[in-house]
Amino acid sequence: MPANLGPEYLSAEEEYRGAETAAAKIAALEKMLATLPKHKGTEKMQADLRRRLSQARKDSQKKGAGHAAPFYFVEREGAGQVALVGPANSGKSSLLRALTHARPEVADYPFTTRLPTPGMMTYENVQIQLVDLPPLAAEFTEPWMPQVLRVANAGVLVLDVNEPEDLEEIEYIEATLRGWRLPLPGLLAGNKIDQPGGAGNFTALEDLYRERYRAVAVSAITGAGLADFARAVFDLLALVRVYTKAPGKKADVTTPYVLKRGATVLEAARHVHKDFAEHLKFTRLFRAAGEHDGLMVERHHVVEDGDILEFHI
Repeated sequence: MPANLGPEYLSAEEEYRGAETAAAKIAALEKMLATLPKHKGTEKMQADLRRRLSQARKDSQKKGAGHAAPFYFVEREGAGQVALVGPANSGKSSLLRALTHARPEVADYPFTTRLPTPGMMTYENVQIQLVDLPPLAAEFTEPWMPQVLRVANAGVLVLDVNEPEDLEEIEYIEATLRGWRLPLPGLLAGNKIDQPGGAGNFTALEDLYRERYRAVAVSAITGAGLADFARAVFDLLALVRVYTKAPGKKADVTTPYVLKRGATVLEAARHVHKDFAEHLKFTRLFRAAGEHDGLMVERHHVVEDGDILEFHI
């Protein structure tokens, strides 16, 4: 049976080959294992990835405090890690402040941000980690930037819609990322739409790059578009939220299990508890918390965002 490796797996494999730190290798192996199709044809690959991941973790622990993670490494937290990339003074730090409890330095002069600054953004009932990074600029780019970007699950390109030079910077950023053999950002955030002419400038920018980016208009100052941005980031990570309920009881729809889009009922059961997956007899699917009769689904049924599952073991 062919493996049918998808683009996410191949991208993670490329990240693993280019990883220069133990943390980056572990992150890439975790992504490879998560995105590898699960069927009989990939059983040997799954076993090999688990073995390599286990060994990488052991090697990392053996190094001890004398080989601590580099200063720029940001451990992934929440449902996913998203890097904010862009030219100087595009408003990445202001956006991070507006969406999280992080308090990066914000100033009018360029290159204010010199180190990665993480913060947790809330989208409904999901926590997503945003990481503010120094500028990707032709004048100067931190040499450790590719290592940070390889760990991230996705990237967002942040631009000042009122700065014509940012259009030239886009070409530099894209060329640099390709040179590092990294994917381009999956989302473009047009920032500072609160300024005079900002809304019109965003429309022009969106039209210009429509074929390359999904674009969202935001203002870190007024808060305009921030809810749309959070939703777009959730979509960018290709996530779904699944809830569970015990037979005869109401579902708890406040705390979801967060899975990758395309996950199956069996993977959801394994995410809850390995015994559920091993002893699963059947599953009832509810589309809304108030439904009384669930639809019986087989274990390879693909779950959707908001599904409620009742496992019977």
